[in-house]
Amino acid sequence: MRLRLAGAVLLSAAAYYVYLPLPSGVSEPWKLMLLDALFRSFMQASDMAHVVGMCHRVHLLNRVVSWVEDIEARSCPAVHVTDSTLGGVPARVFQPKGGRQLKRGVIYFHGGGWALGSGRMRSYDLLCRKMAADLDSVVMSVDYRLAPEAVFPDQYHDALAASRAFLSAPVLERYGIDPERLCVSGDSAGGNLAAAVAQELGSDDGVAVKFKLQALIYPVLQALDFYTPSYQQNRAVPILYRPYMARFWLQYLGADTSLEPLLLANNHSALDQPAISASTRSKLDWTALLPAERRKHFRPVVKETGTPGVMGEVPELIDVRAAPLLAEPEVLGRTPKAYVMTCEFDVLRDDGLMYVRRLQDAGVTVTSDHYEDGFHGCMVFAFLPMMSSVGQRSMNSYIHWLDQNL
Repeated sequence: MRLRLAGAVLLSAAAYYVYLPLPSGVSEPWKLMLLDALFRSFMQASDMAHVVGMCHRVHLLNRVVSWVEDIEARSCPAVHVTDSTLGGVPARVFQPKGGRQLKRGVIYFHGGGWALGSGRMRSYDLLCRKMAADLDSVVMSVDYRLAPEAVFPDQYHDALAASRAFLSAPVLERYGIDPERLCVSGDSAGGNLAAAVAQELGSDDGVAVKFKLQALIYPVLQALDFYTPSYQQNRAVPILYRPYMARFWLQYLGADTSLEPLLLANNHSALDQPAISASTRSKLDWTALLPAERRKHFRPVVKETGTPGVMGEVPELIDVRAAPLLAEPEVLGRTPKAYVMTCEFDVLRDDGLMYVRRLQDAGVTVTSDHYEDGFHGCMVFAFLPMMSSVGQRSMNSYIHWLDQNL
């Protein structure tokens, strides 16, 4: 009887910890709750280790992720898989066997807040393996350096170096890649890097070979407004909570994480900050850039007076290499045809939707692929054991778009 009672108590405690009220439209809520409970547990353990001085919170979290997810480079009947380097940056290369003589080419940057993850993770390995097989494409998944050891612009420089090497004649010839059929892609923080690379190389007249496409999966593109409608609507929706994103930004920019409350209050982007021009503000004015169905009933949160010195302490907040949404129209207009995936239940939804509008206004052809039941990170949960319906649908749609356009 006591064992049954103890079991019931433990089961109730576990259910209480796992259960989280979610919006009614989110895909397979119980799977998302379980995923969130697991991620929250890792985050809390990492925070505790950080507080007691055992290690940086990111190190423990990355060790756990690596232990659970990292797999060896193993070939299969359809795809040859090897670990290599690209422009001096580690990369996992997926080469389809057979097929056409000249292959399509995709360079991919993984997500993880510029601090977590790897192309060696099982979820990314399976994604890139499927892309290589379904598209008859050489896919190179890049392992750029991570925070806290590496901070902006290190990750950007790694992504740019790998991309320049990817576009070079020796690499294209070595892997039999068609120079007319190349794509730069990534998800979340990797989508940020892919967008920044597309802007830089699109405007570089010294680059002989250009990307044909850019494919951005729920990209993070700005850090000036933490009160967009999607940040307000989804502040408590897993797995990317609003404070997590502010923390990731500060870690990426090498700033003091004690600034997190200031960012979350929009104090850093108050109207009295002289470093932020009216032109810069217009590039993320969601009242003009978002359609009415996304603006909903939400109102902008713009402080008249902010915290002095924040922009001077973290000037990278308005560096377009870190925040591609702030790029000038002429820069955007030289980027390739685009695909932008967004999810309704994601704090980053409006970053992507504003970028869609700005690219279109600059004359770029854009496919906006929005998932009404999607959540942040859903596409990499297209495989077991956390396979989700929206993950499978979004992955298949993404690969189908590449197949039709690359």
